[in-house]
Amino acid sequence: MRIAKEGYPFILTPALLALLALIGGWKWMALILGTVSFVFAAFFRDPERKPPGGEGLILSPADGRNVKIRRAEGKGTGAKLSIFLSPLDVHINRAPIEGAVEEVKYQKGRFFAAYKDEASKTNEQNVLKIVDSRRRSLTVVQVAGVLARRIVCYVKKGDSLQQGQRLGLIMFGSRVDLSLPEGAQIKVAEGERVKGGETIIGRFA
Repeated sequence: MRIAKEGYPFILTPALLALLALIGGWKWMALILGTVSFVFAAFFRDPERKPPGGEGLILSPADGRNVKIRRAEGKGTGAKLSIFLSPLDVHINRAPIEGAVEEVKYQKGRFFAAYKDEASKTNEQNVLKIVDSRRRSLTVVQVAGVLARRIVCYVKKGDSLQQGQRLGLIMFGSRVDLSLPEGAQIKVAEGERVKGGETIIGRFA
């Protein structure tokens, strides 16, 4: 099982302590620490994904549950989808389309529960604008939650992305918002579970 590199300090520290506890004869402590190490390993798992082929497809940027769809409210605006990631979900974020990173913008904020609507407006977050070769653009927003205290972004402005490529991760429960351009079709429903880099979440018009 592939593990995100950010997870190794969380995994190896309790694993080492478990080994020391076992050597010292503290079997129950070794069991508890070993379990903690295993839980962290599961959280930071980083499975390979195979994006489906097809023109104009928009893939989910994250694993989780699509908790909210906000439809366009005016001309020139599109829809916005919010994906909630529980601590049990894979927390690697992925590029929904092939294109170039036009903007990366980090902003500090608060730490409301990621499933609440106010999280999208007030929580700590990292905004990535991605534009494809036909100048069609969308925005991926990594949003920290109550437990999350670190947003990791692997890409920078000017980078070229393949669809499904890893963008970063958010530690310990979070939310990812995806803003689609006007006219883009939505292919998922509220409450539906999605997989980053595989689930078709929308299609360009």
